[in-house]
Amino acid sequence: MSDDWRPRTRAVHEGTRRSHYGEMSEAIYLTQGFAYPDAETAEARFITSGPDEFVYARYGNPTVRMFEDRMASIEGAEDAFATASGMAAVHAALVCQLAAGDHVVAGRALFGSCLYIVETLLPRFGVKVDLVDGTDLDAWKAALRPETKLVFLESISNPTLEVIDIAGVAALAHAVGAQVVVDNVFATPVFQRSIDLGADVVIYSATKHIDGHGRCLGGIVLGRREFIRGPLELFMKHTGGALSPFNAWVMLKGLETLDLRCRAQAAAADELARAIDGHPALVRTIYPGLASHPQAILSSRQMETGGTMLALELAGGKAAAFRFLNALRIVLISNNLGDSRSIVTHPATTTHQRLTAEKRAELGIGDGLVRLSIGLEDLEDLKADIFGALDAALG
Repeated sequence: MSDDWRPRTRAVHEGTRRSHYGEMSEAIYLTQGFAYPDAETAEARFITSGPDEFVYARYGNPTVRMFEDRMASIEGAEDAFATASGMAAVHAALVCQLAAGDHVVAGRALFGSCLYIVETLLPRFGVKVDLVDGTDLDAWKAALRPETKLVFLESISNPTLEVIDIAGVAALAHAVGAQVVVDNVFATPVFQRSIDLGADVVIYSATKHIDGHGRCLGGIVLGRREFIRGPLELFMKHTGGALSPFNAWVMLKGLETLDLRCRAQAAAADELARAIDGHPALVRTIYPGLASHPQAILSSRQMETGGTMLALELAGGKAAAFRFLNALRIVLISNNLGDSRSIVTHPATTTHQRLTAEKRAELGIGDGLVRLSIGLEDLEDLKADIFGALDAALG
């Protein structure tokens, strides 16, 4: 492949492994094992495997490897390991490099399952965790210690869309020798390359924008080759969270249109945010591309656009939020995001429902907050649907 290709070209061609048949679309190598020509080859491969030598699908597979290579090229990473889901990627990226007594600092505004890992699971195994206001660099600096092993953050938080200064956090973390792990799902690899901003490890739930059509679960961890093929690969081999070949093939198909889809979705999200901002049913419109967003300047510096997601806080709390959701005709109620279909979520009763009311309030997740993932429908149809639902929310 060519080093001077731009990301959209890489997303179509990078990492392709064609068989002797010369197939246009990537082949699905739907096999869990591989045969060896002789015992000596089997012995040698278990010691070390070349780039196109495979042992077992839990360790690697040609179709999965195509997806890993393509994602690494798009992200600007040395290597990648694909996982069975986004949460498998988060879990592996953190746990593979931690031990009892280690210290972690994480942004407090995280997806509910990520909060479970850092607040409940890691401390259960003796890892000390401090949660901080991710938008406050002074808070990061105060929490970091010489023994801090890593920091973890969502570059744009779920669901309140806080934007974190990755370069600023990375400078502070690297000063004490800590690794920087960034979940970049909301920003997408199209609009932000976190490694260029100082991240050591980048995580995606491929279930979201990368698939983009609500079909398959998947995740991926990207970073330096010594990390990916060292502690991460060892952890994945022995815990079994690898991506299936079929799902990898689906993700490869998703990558072919990722750039086009995300740009269309982000353009629609930006126009929608500006159109509905100030509606009487709303307390606030949260979108990184709006000047009213607390990190608007940072967002414009880190990202090409404000992204595909927006959040709305409705006056009238849960009752108004439910009236809004139930009045929508095009936008679907679900808890996924990054889909070709527009999706709405009420975090307080779904993705973050296990948190106490006090904890949700601390994170800015009120009963009136809804999260919107903008899809590929006609923009005028979306406007009509959302404005109609906002009017219904007034009661």
